[in-house]
Amino acid sequence: MQVLTEMYWILSIIFLLTWFLSTEKKYRWIYILAKTIRRDIIAGHRFLRMNWLMYKWDQCQETIPKLFTKLVKKHPQKVAFYFEDETWTYQQLEDFSNKIAHYFKEEGYKHSDTVALLLENRAEYVGIWLGLSKIGVVTALINTNLISDPLYHCISVANSKAIIYGTSYANAVNGIKDKIKPVKLYQFNTSGERIVEDGSINLNKAIENQSSASPEQDIALTRRRDKVVYIYTSGTTGLPKAAVISHSRYMFAVSAVYTMANLNGNDIYYDPLPLYHSAGGMVGVGQSIMFGIPVVLRKKFSASNFWNDCKKYNCTVAHYIGEICRYVLSVHKPGTKVNFTVKKVLGNGLRPEIWKQFVDEFEIEHVYEFYGATEGNSNLMNIDNTVGSVGFVPRYAYALYPVTLIKCDEDTHEPVRNEEGFCVRCPVGEDGILIGKINPRRSLNDFSGYADKKATSSKVIRDVFKKGDAYFNSGDLLVQDELGYYYFKDRTGDTFRWKGENVATNEIEAVIAKVVGLNDSVVYGVEVPGSEGRAGMAAIVDKDRTVNLNELAQGLKSHIPGYAIPLFLRITDALPMTGTFKVKKMELQKKGFNIHDITDPLYFYEAKKSTYVPLSDVYDDIISGKLKL
Repeated sequence: MQVLTEMYWILSIIFLLTWFLSTEKKYRWIYILAKTIRRDIIAGHRFLRMNWLMYKWDQCQETIPKLFTKLVKKHPQKVAFYFEDETWTYQQLEDFSNKIAHYFKEEGYKHSDTVALLLENRAEYVGIWLGLSKIGVVTALINTNLISDPLYHCISVANSKAIIYGTSYANAVNGIKDKIKPVKLYQFNTSGERIVEDGSINLNKAIENQSSASPEQDIALTRRRDKVVYIYTSGTTGLPKAAVISHSRYMFAVSAVYTMANLNGNDIYYDPLPLYHSAGGMVGVGQSIMFGIPVVLRKKFSASNFWNDCKKYNCTVAHYIGEICRYVLSVHKPGTKVNFTVKKVLGNGLRPEIWKQFVDEFEIEHVYEFYGATEGNSNLMNIDNTVGSVGFVPRYAYALYPVTLIKCDEDTHEPVRNEEGFCVRCPVGEDGILIGKINPRRSLNDFSGYADKKATSSKVIRDVFKKGDAYFNSGDLLVQDELGYYYFKDRTGDTFRWKGENVATNEIEAVIAKVVGLNDSVVYGVEVPGSEGRAGMAAIVDKDRTVNLNELAQGLKSHIPGYAIPLFLRITDALPMTGTFKVKKMELQKKGFNIHDITDPLYFYEAKKSTYVPLSDVYDDIISGKLKL
């Protein structure tokens, strides 16, 4: 394998030199080659290593349970997960997951059935879906913030036959009981003996006397392309979608981070992220169940305890998303020495303006910022600490990794097509939508889609550069420089990201319409100084100013998670429209919540009081950063 690798790169370099020197801009290409050759050789070696792993697993028909079982046999007493004061060895997790598998098989659940999981972060969370996967049952990982209609939607869209829920979420489940009567309820008690809700089965007691032996025959029947979990994503339009995560897809995502970030079995991985998301529940947890890296779980992220936890467990790698780095910086006293063993941080959403400060303050050796959608095939990673970049693809490597940027309409964000009907690639330095070529034969380029087939088709662009080809539409705007580095610019469509969560605007608009009547409304994300992502803002047509703001606030609080409630509210006489009667969201977004540019009444949502107050009362504090959102 090593000889083949060396021959591959020698031939590649000869080919590239020949090609570069034959171009008109040969001197510029020589400069680019000199700047990137070391980066590309390192990345190429890791890329080949990842592909070799995927090839071996494909030949052996490996799945998540099979890989985990091998780790259990290799080191049964090694710690798989740290959680608060608990340590879970590989054998303990194996025994627990096997009991889950045997119990639900006895209950009659079969291959491809779906069970929803609504539980806080803890080692049993992993054990439950891992156990279900051993008998081919798919677990729908439900966002623990959801209540009311959004919760019902996520359970029903995956066609869940049962819900396993933690004690803390009994009220949320009770709130939708009437809508999910055919769905069987299993309550998992997480702290001592508690009364089980009417109609629910006490899962803790139910599995006590089950066998801890491995269900080897069931595991052997599972195939790599079988579904293992559903992870919900808003994508760029509509309600949350249940993204299909097959064994193959899960293994690719985890191995890509493992190889590209150069992790190994001696690392200890800090994962304070929600386990219902791909970052925490797949990329983070997967390092333990696939590669034998101990992973530290935390019930809920805490900025003040971030480094304390890392020091307590001797972590060498820490995972971040979105605002985590800013939160950690905000609670740290500048100049104070932090004594810990973390040398690598990886994740997505580290803002360029605080990147260097974060690295310098905490003496971080490597930042592995990456870009990727849960269900997407256009994933990128920054392996050389280039500030602000979400990753790179050498401009000559399109054949090896077919992702690119295409031009789109500024207002509609639809792809621009030329006279022949094909999409147009963006030149260097121009924003465009990132797309990835779909190839079902390669895990690297596959797109499994969603539980909803209609939602799947909406994310595929066809006849892109030639008749019959198909590409995954990320819905995100990026830009690429001449060295091949990509930089994230913005999201398109009807969703935005806030507090590490995707927010579907259609969903909020529906709630507003229900609360205030038939008034026209539109929801969009706006930038807030010093904050990552976009905060929600709603514009409501109300010429007579009759909307009851307190009722609106209470209605929103009762039907959607706190992070999705629009922080800003604009009461207007009319919404800006195109000639085809589409709302000009871009125009509203550009105006934002600037009280000096907007004459309409503006309000701000005070979470502590659950009501809207005049924005002018707090505007200066928001702009200055005194009021933390």
